[in-house]
Amino acid sequence: MPAFEYEAVDLGGKTRRGVVSADSQRQARNELRRMKLTPLKLSAPRHEQTAASASKKPARIPAGELVSITRQLAALIGAGTPLEEALNAVSLQTSAPGSRTRLIAVRERVMEGWRFADALAEDQKSFPALYRGVIAAGEMSGDLPGVLSRLATMLEKNRALKNKAISSLIYPAALAVIAGGVVTALMVYVVPKIVAQFDSFGAQLPFLTRLVVGISDWIVQYGLVAFFVLIALGFAGWRAMKEPNVRLWVDERVLRLPVFGNLARAVDGARFGRTLATLFAGGAPLIDSIVGAQRTVSNAYIRARLDKTVTMVGEGASLAAALKRANALPPMMVHMVAAGERSGALSDLLDKAATQLEEEFDTASTVALRLLEPAIIVALGGAVLVIVLSILMPILQFNTLAAG
Repeated sequence: MPAFEYEAVDLGGKTRRGVVSADSQRQARNELRRMKLTPLKLSAPRHEQTAASASKKPARIPAGELVSITRQLAALIGAGTPLEEALNAVSLQTSAPGSRTRLIAVRERVMEGWRFADALAEDQKSFPALYRGVIAAGEMSGDLPGVLSRLATMLEKNRALKNKAISSLIYPAALAVIAGGVVTALMVYVVPKIVAQFDSFGAQLPFLTRLVVGISDWIVQYGLVAFFVLIALGFAGWRAMKEPNVRLWVDERVLRLPVFGNLARAVDGARFGRTLATLFAGGAPLIDSIVGAQRTVSNAYIRARLDKTVTMVGEGASLAAALKRANALPPMMVHMVAAGERSGALSDLLDKAATQLEEEFDTASTVALRLLEPAIIVALGGAVLVIVLSILMPILQFNTLAAG
């Protein structure tokens, strides 16, 4: 039965919004009048909206809004609200029309008797496979409110960790670009004009000056070509990273880097541990939980090593032994898993391990940034100093010759 979104006025003159199911708009209006509501606005049914807006394809639900929706659903269902009413209430609280349409579509399927996870599967862009898997585990265990709450927490912390990793690189990258721009501007516009004044003297310039002038001439003649070559190489590298073998080779080398390798391992370890804890605590089988958590790992080499973990656990090995054999995650995560299996509190200890890895990432990234920022500034100062010296040395040389 189609679902209509309505706006109506009750007997007290108060505006009411919601969703009503009916075979046609006429029946929907009659249903509203039966509820003693005067209809003001009535939307088209979902399938007609889909046909009318097929060319527009509204954007999926944003990650931040999905966290808020999940948290609200957990609170409402935990308070005893039926799922379809909770979906209706959350859709009315959502400001984005595209998100509201999606929630109404999910509510319509639930009212038709679909399982919540199956209804979400109709919109796989907004509700990824991991999200639906956690929901399905919650429905099977009978603890949907608790699973939704843990799911919202997992999404929130994984998103915060990702934003932290990105924001940690923004300032150094901007600083490096500015430093490169300053040096390039000096080499292209300043050095040629000043050094041109020395040609009239006819004396041989110092080695440092000749070196800087040579670099400046090369940048002026070939700098633009080199810039486009770098862009082409970057694009080729981006395309090559889509090949599984290339991505695996690069990600393996990234993990061997002195500082960034440990940071990358900590980020993926925290994401894997928190997702595994959420799935396992929600009632999903351990194998399915490992596979679901494996999907959240961004490093292809770690993800490939975790295949060995899935195989070993499927053959009867303990999770800690399988993770140790894979040798992909931080050792602390393996020790916490072993303690969790011994104590029967695997989910809690996985959460604690993820939190500890996140704290280690915050500390390590902060220290790395504090070292990287002055290094870039010193490099910029050194480049400017070399340019200044290359200009001052001929002046001092000519003054010495004139005095002699």
